[in-house]
Amino acid sequence: MGKNSALLIVDMQNDFCPGGSLAVAGSDEVVPLINRYQELFKKSGAAIIASRDWHPPETSHFKKFGGIWPEHCVQGGFGAAFRAGLHLTPDILIFSKGMDPERDDYSALQARDERGESLTDFLRKMDIRELYLCGLATDYCVLQTALEGIRSGFSVTILVDAVRGVDLKPGDSARALDEMRAAGAEMITICNLIENKLV
Repeated sequence: MGKNSALLIVDMQNDFCPGGSLAVAGSDEVVPLINRYQELFKKSGAAIIASRDWHPPETSHFKKFGGIWPEHCVQGGFGAAFRAGLHLTPDILIFSKGMDPERDDYSALQARDERGESLTDFLRKMDIRELYLCGLATDYCVLQTALEGIRSGFSVTILVDAVRGVDLKPGDSARALDEMRAAGAEMITICNLIENKLV
């Protein structure tokens, strides 16, 4: 872990937390832990990146326009804001996804910065080869980010104590973890990091 690694915080936004339109059970529990991960990764010299859903008001992603999800994370709204208590310092890189009204864009690797550069292109430019994922939701955006990352040649590790899932169908999150593991992702906790002196 170090300059060739990145901590990727996936979609820790109000609409995915208690009180939001698509709240994920237990999502607030991971906020302090993600803050702790940030401290550790920053000390190691790794990049810290936050992705966010950033949907237009009308998108095929939403139920009323043919999708499966209630309206959430609309650009500039309270629901799209990062969760209070999540310590994102001004130097943290933010990449947005879901802006195209015709696409779902679950994977954070499809996200873009304010200049339009994709996260994948940014990672390659910075010679980042190891991705450590935390955030929401295990069975959708974390899953798809991990699978795309592995397909794209990155080493992917899931910080399993700092993810939570939607479980639209019971057991979806557990199945997602199994799928990521089978695809080649590592699974660790903050205790593993500290005990094995990886940070």
